[in-house]
Amino acid sequence: MSEPTGKYSITMPRDIAEAAKARSGPSGLSAYVAAAVARQIERDNLNELIQVAEAEHGPVTDEEIQALRDQLHQACLEQTRGRTDAA
Repeated sequence: MSEPTGKYSITMPRDIAEAAKARSGPSGLSAYVAAAVARQIERDNLNELIQVAEAEHGPVTDEEIQALRDQLHQACLEQTRGRTDAA
């Protein structure tokens, strides 16, 4: 079951509104805008969590970020190899 909806009036630059309308497809502009706002709320929530974590543990260094990216890349390579070995 879907969430209850409400009707709201928003103001945005015409070029952004037209681009969103062109991309919204069959679901329509309202669904497209609602999805965009939901993604922004998720990003805001994640940023708040990061701020809390960094306040408690200190900021994550560029080296730590790169090490995690390298681990993720390695895991993706291993997963891809696993698929080709199984085929």
